[in-house]
Amino acid sequence: MRSAARSVIFLRAGRQRLPVRRRLQGVHHPPTPPTEWIHMAPQHHRPRPTRKRALIGGLGAAALTIGAITAGTMLSSASASAEWPTPGDDKPVSSTQKVSGVVDGKMQRYIGEGELGDGGQDEGQPAMFELADGATLKNVVIGSPAADGIHCEGSCTLQNVWWEDVGEDAATFLGGANAKYTIEGGGARKADDKVFQHNGGGTLTIRDFAVQDFGKLYRSCGNCSEQQKRAVVVDGVEVTAPGTSLVGVNENFGDTAKLSNITIIGDSGKKIDPCVRFKGNDTGAEPEETGSGPDGKTCIYKESDISYK
Repeated sequence: MRSAARSVIFLRAGRQRLPVRRRLQGVHHPPTPPTEWIHMAPQHHRPRPTRKRALIGGLGAAALTIGAITAGTMLSSASASAEWPTPGDDKPVSSTQKVSGVVDGKMQRYIGEGELGDGGQDEGQPAMFELADGATLKNVVIGSPAADGIHCEGSCTLQNVWWEDVGEDAATFLGGANAKYTIEGGGARKADDKVFQHNGGGTLTIRDFAVQDFGKLYRSCGNCSEQQKRAVVVDGVEVTAPGTSLVGVNENFGDTAKLSNITIIGDSGKKIDPCVRFKGNDTGAEPEETGSGPDGKTCIYKESDISYK
């Protein structure tokens, strides 16, 4: 998906924070057939994912890591950076997988092939997974090629999802003004541009996530043909350089970004901007950068919310 300003993801501890360690004018949704395994009975509510974590070692709100998750149980070990899970069997995917209800991938690695197998950064690629409003996808490893990752058509939860090599974007959020998207655990790496692209409305919360070797962790679309106010909450994320910025938001549309418990590793020169502000547009033009750093209105955090290792 095309982002505004090209620049180019990790974990938190919630009740006990486990810190570990998105470009377009329009959104293309290619029609794709449903698949054989993923369609589940619709759910009537949106349960928050239950987190069962064993905290091994005693690092405070610094560089904790997620180890392995199997059958919904998360084991984490303390270290200087995120530990990536060892996936199970590889599962080739040749068309977009439709997800409704709750789907547990049981830590299989999904790899694109056919129309999902280009592996490039081109615009308009189909998604590997398309989540209906209220759907949850958990315990999944997305390998390479990854096409355009995951599309959330409404509110959704991504729990313990890992991107080994981000394609066009890791996930794109397309819901309405009241949509709630939650990323709980997991990680992403090797993102030439954005990890998470926010084209719809609503609020995206990223918790307990790890990101490595990336451009931007999050971008509120700076030049979509239909613009609206968006919000992002980033809490307990472990960031490993190289990277350009954590979040990019449009202050002229009323976007907000709240950051807390962020650990940045390997960036002694502090080149990674925690929060960058833009003047967005609906014409498709490249948005203008207007500033960076905490301002109490658009980029909401304190310098003490960012630690360096």
